[in-house]
Amino acid sequence: MAFTHLHVHTEYSLLDGAARIKDVVARAKELDMDSLAITDHGVMFGVVDFYKECRKQGIKPITGCEVYTAARKLTDKDAEKDKRQGHLILLVKNETGYKNLIKIVSEGFIRGYYYKPRIDKDVLRAHSEGLIALSGCLAGEIQHRLLLRDYAGAKAEAEALLEIFGEGNFYLELQDQGLEEERAILPDMRRLSEELGIPLVATNDAHYVRREDAKAHDVLLAIQTATTLDDEKRMRFPNDEFYLKSEDEMRKIFAYCPEACDNTQKIAEQCNYDFRFGEYHLPEFKAPDGKDNTAYLRELCHAGLRDRYGDGDYGEHSHQELEDRLNYELGTIESMGYVEYFLIVWDFINYAKNHGIMVGPGRGSAAGSIVAYCLKITDIDPIRYNLIFERFLNPERVSMPDIDIDFCYERRQEVIDYVTEKYGEGRVSQIITFGTMKAKQAVRDVGRALSVSYAKTDQIAKAIPFELGMTIDKALATSPDLKNLYENDEETREVIDMAKAIEGMPRHASTHAAGVVISKAPIDEYVPLYLSEKGPATQFTMTTIEELGLLKMDFLGLRNLTVIRDALELIKKNHGVSIDFARMGYDDPSVYEMISAGNTSGVFQLESGGMTQFMKNLRPTCFEDVVAGISLYRPGPMDSIPKYIENKKNPSGIQYVDESLAPILDVTYGCLVYQEQVMQIVRDLGGYSYGRSDLVRRAMSKKKKDVMLQEKEYFINGKLDENGNVEIAGCIRNGISRQAAEAIFEDMETFAQYAFNKSHAAAYAVVAYETGYLKKHYPVEFMAALMTSVMSDAKMIARYIRNCSDMGIEVLPPSVNKSLKKFSVEDGKIRFGLLGVKNVGENVIEAILKAREEKGEPSDIFTFINNLDISQVNKRAIESLIKAGACDCLEGNRAAKLAVYETLVESAQNTSKKNLEGQISLFQMASDAMSSAGTGKRLPDVQAFPLNIELAMEKEMLGVYLTGHPLDAYKEKMERISSVTSDDLMQIEEESGTAQNHAIRDGMSCIISGMIAGKKTLITKSNKMMAFIDLEDLYGITEVVIFPNVYEKCAEEIQDDRVVAIKGTLNFKEDEAPKVLADEVLDIDTAIERGFTQCSHNGYNGSRGKNYGTKLMAAVPQQKTEKSEPTRQPAGMVKLRIPADMDEAMTLEEIKVNLKRHEGDHEVLIYLPSGKMFRTEESLWVSPSEELRKQMAAILRMENVKM
Repeated sequence: MAFTHLHVHTEYSLLDGAARIKDVVARAKELDMDSLAITDHGVMFGVVDFYKECRKQGIKPITGCEVYTAARKLTDKDAEKDKRQGHLILLVKNETGYKNLIKIVSEGFIRGYYYKPRIDKDVLRAHSEGLIALSGCLAGEIQHRLLLRDYAGAKAEAEALLEIFGEGNFYLELQDQGLEEERAILPDMRRLSEELGIPLVATNDAHYVRREDAKAHDVLLAIQTATTLDDEKRMRFPNDEFYLKSEDEMRKIFAYCPEACDNTQKIAEQCNYDFRFGEYHLPEFKAPDGKDNTAYLRELCHAGLRDRYGDGDYGEHSHQELEDRLNYELGTIESMGYVEYFLIVWDFINYAKNHGIMVGPGRGSAAGSIVAYCLKITDIDPIRYNLIFERFLNPERVSMPDIDIDFCYERRQEVIDYVTEKYGEGRVSQIITFGTMKAKQAVRDVGRALSVSYAKTDQIAKAIPFELGMTIDKALATSPDLKNLYENDEETREVIDMAKAIEGMPRHASTHAAGVVISKAPIDEYVPLYLSEKGPATQFTMTTIEELGLLKMDFLGLRNLTVIRDALELIKKNHGVSIDFARMGYDDPSVYEMISAGNTSGVFQLESGGMTQFMKNLRPTCFEDVVAGISLYRPGPMDSIPKYIENKKNPSGIQYVDESLAPILDVTYGCLVYQEQVMQIVRDLGGYSYGRSDLVRRAMSKKKKDVMLQEKEYFINGKLDENGNVEIAGCIRNGISRQAAEAIFEDMETFAQYAFNKSHAAAYAVVAYETGYLKKHYPVEFMAALMTSVMSDAKMIARYIRNCSDMGIEVLPPSVNKSLKKFSVEDGKIRFGLLGVKNVGENVIEAILKAREEKGEPSDIFTFINNLDISQVNKRAIESLIKAGACDCLEGNRAAKLAVYETLVESAQNTSKKNLEGQISLFQMASDAMSSAGTGKRLPDVQAFPLNIELAMEKEMLGVYLTGHPLDAYKEKMERISSVTSDDLMQIEEESGTAQNHAIRDGMSCIISGMIAGKKTLITKSNKMMAFIDLEDLYGITEVVIFPNVYEKCAEEIQDDRVVAIKGTLNFKEDEAPKVLADEVLDIDTAIERGFTQCSHNGYNGSRGKNYGTKLMAAVPQQKTEKSEPTRQPAGMVKLRIPADMDEAMTLEEIKVNLKRHEGDHEVLIYLPSGKMFRTEESLWVSPSEELRKQMAAILRMENVKM
């Protein structure tokens, strides 16, 4: 008789199960097993993926879960009594069992969560039908009681479970991984079986696939518990027996009880549940006045068509053509069963717009639908911009439509609340998402677990190229540095091999930022629920949710929509102008001129350094240019940017393989940019339907070679149906030569994997144009709204204030007499908002605004505090307002106000308290009235703070220098000497996805100047001083690391508030802000005298504009050159040893900085304190010299340097 594993933990027992679903199913198949169960700890995260993989490999899937049982009731949560949980395996027999299991698992999270998601016997009694239960591992309640020598208690537990699940549905679970505890309870387990008639079943508690995977599992546990394998006290498994054993192995182990193995197959035969995909469970939409939903949708669409296009012709399109397109789409929507979907989406968008909530123009392929445009779900005209409906909804590929909607981020929740109220709280939920261990993360996690030094782990991780979709295998194939480390260093090889074993596994669960699921019945009728920090969420991801037929929506909160809303309100208030972008075109030349000039701060999608430079090079003149720019500025398509720019500037040079491409590619100057263009070429030249052309596009993007080979034949030669009729015409029938057709198909094949969805790019471009329009025509209002949106981000506020200065817009300091909560407009200037002052909350601001409205603007601090509702105010808030300069509008200087504010606040609080207690006399009231009139109090005669102190206070409270900057006097010198600024480095950090195309790179030489705003020193293991300093320039702060050999030479210059120039090397690390590793620190005047010049060797001499530093020439990358293996042999060798008394990580960084100054042909070997050795990559080979020897000796001592 066969054997089935019924106790299996996959990768979805997060950081505990190391059995990948694909691998464990393949192993079961390899072992000739015909069925397999999934029983992850407390969750059902992976059951659908498991089901599909089993079906794919011809294995019968058994859905299950190892649930946690509460010590008492699931609602009991006492730290002493309820911390322990029991284990119980539950397996699904049928659909009723599946529905009961998801109820049980959901209850564990929603009501029973305490350390773990727990359930109790009441929950089991209510939902036991259709389930088979096994008593679990040693942590099961029965086994636990037997280990405590409590046979009676174990028997009572077994009887209770037998009563709950019924005869034939409860089994006592035997395990034998060679543990003493398992052997100890075996006699009692068999005795219970005999006395109660409960059958036995054999399992192996599999946590990994093969015996040799035990170490990878051990590493996973160390990552989970943040320990290392060296830690003897950490959580670990006792041996390497917890793998998927063969039937032969299991039967040998349980030879004394063969029926325990036989029963696994009996159980498997009873478990027959299949997921049903493609059955939709859309919430019920009720049309008004008893109307039919189909008729109501048509009514809304035809009304929308008239509103959008009028009753006449539209450009080159007749009104009948528009009607035909609309009716075609509606017919497709009706035949596919999506009428309710469109009505549901229309309804909540309509609610948002009717309640003044900003809604985006649409995202994704939905912009290709005229139905969505007429319903005002989207605001991009699919006719004008030649967008394709089948890219959104393909009748030849049935799948749920997907419409993502952007809302004002401040009011997004209102729309979700409306949906929740309309369809019912239990029918609306958030959606889970999983963070997986990417290549670099896996290396870092494994390095920590294996106790590999930080420096070594960092070196390995940094050798993995930063690229979307990068894997360790791909990195080994493309990175010579990583391959060299892997082949020549045993420790590196161990880290990489172990990282490969866990790479891609889920690391943690979280909630999708925008996803919401809406269902017909309560959600836990369809899928299990998980409890996240943000509330209940589904245990299945978005993709699975859609496959199971549930409605998934993305309610995205977009800051830029809030900026547009606030700007429009300010424009209406200040100019009396109401702007309706939905009725405007995107053809204002002045907007494109502004973008071409590089004034793109705050313009959606266009404000990064690289994108700004791209726009300056491209010089867009129309909306289509911006759409194309957004599509091209991504890894991959970036290579086409030079060609696109050249063709735009010289259209006469554009050449086509065949002129039939011109109508399709003219809009992008002969370049293939969009997925829709691929579809159009396949349709117009090859004679495909739009539906089938979308299938070809998908096959190309996913590199399905067999499909593409077949489609290439059809594209060139056409296809006949079984009756000999032409089904696909093919290029040759359409008059295109075979040679041209082959070249066209190969071009499409090459670029299709990078081609972008034009509908999506167009939606982004709409918001880009709208923000650009506002900035061009109403710059003051726009910048005020923009700064309000980043009120808590001092770096961004500083950047936008600089942009205001460039545009000649003055930003006024906060004022208790003039400021509002947000940034506001005042006589063509921007007034800083009070909410931007640290320690000043909304209650304080409301009290200030209310007092100002009711009692007028105070002239002194006595009146100001006296007018406030003192119950809403505290001393810290008043102090912060004074320091920030918000009280400069009141009489006296800041020093005087700071001298009296505490007394004034205390007095006001005491008066308020007495007033509440009814203790104020008539004389006190008269005295207070005199004080409030300003006749009883005077400010002390205190000397005003110096300007630098006031500026420092301002920076402390606002996060930015507003009324001046300590470095203003040095601006010209800094411009002359610096090659990078803090702003350049911040933009590199923001643009990590395209950072490999920047001129500023890791390891580049640079000069940065500024004021030392902070310094932290430390003593290294070798008893030398080094420092970390915060260097502040006109744009922000950069961390500079000064190693001991530099610190010794420059200690006098490294003083607080000293203005210096630093020559050094840029250092980029994942998840850290860029740093500078200093080579030399000089007073800025001395640096200029000594001829510090902007770096050109290994560096980048940036072009100059209003902002000094580089201009991030990211947008026009050079053609990529493939990295190749080192072709030269080293001319010699340099050996360096790091002494045991030195900090390994710091010393390695210091060595690296110095090696880069001596580029040459000698390989460098570095011996670590552990005795291990590694060879440096070729970029760190050196030319030996006496200078190099001295520098290395200064770091390592002479006896540790061999040349």
